[in-house]
Amino acid sequence: MRFSRWRAAGNEYLLADRAEPDAPLTPERVRAEVAGADGILEVVAVAGSDAEIVIWNPDGSVAELSGNGTRIAARWLAERVGLDTVTIRSAGRDVPARLLANGEIEQDIGPFEVYEQERIAGLQVVPVRVGNPHAVVAGDPDDLPLIGPLLETHPRFPDRTNVQVVRVEAPGNVTARVWERGVGETQSSGTSAVAVAAATHGEGKVVVTFPGGPLVVVLRAGRATLTGPVERVDVPADDA
Repeated sequence: MRFSRWRAAGNEYLLADRAEPDAPLTPERVRAEVAGADGILEVVAVAGSDAEIVIWNPDGSVAELSGNGTRIAARWLAERVGLDTVTIRSAGRDVPARLLANGEIEQDIGPFEVYEQERIAGLQVVPVRVGNPHAVVAGDPDDLPLIGPLLETHPRFPDRTNVQVVRVEAPGNVTARVWERGVGETQSSGTSAVAVAAATHGEGKVVVTFPGGPLVVVLRAGRATLTGPVERVDVPADDA
């Protein structure tokens, strides 16, 4: 199995290119291999400009979707097949992606759902679903280390949830920190950017700035596109 390390707006993932007859990853192997990354993207199938991945969290659990993760996989596949437009499938959701002239990737993340605000653990929370669960809290992003673990494992979210604490700086401009389910605090998150934009704006273009840098979200008629950077930070290495 060949591994390479990639970065997307501060998120770092290992990309595992599984070559036959290699066995698929297991939770135990993920925990042994993750090496401080935010997760492992396991490429399980490639057919032309389409690839299917499994997104592993560092604790060995599987995520339904990752905006930064699918963006990394899209850049990897685009370089591999020499095309500007590719599609990444994760947990049954197809994410079309386009390599832009500046090297960034624009993705059609697809539909999202914003639910009514709830009071949970004394906090006003807006639940959002972007193929995976999110809990958005308006407040001081520096409070994330307290709020993140409290909501991630709250009984209201039996499968756990990603958590964002956000501050709207101006229309179309939001600052946020994110606590990812099964990971803890990360430098950014693509689906979290969509959730934050949807919870705070609902429509239009929103720049969501995480500690790892800004991501651009465009919301239109209940669907989201996400644009952000990707870079490879090492070269593939064969697994012994």
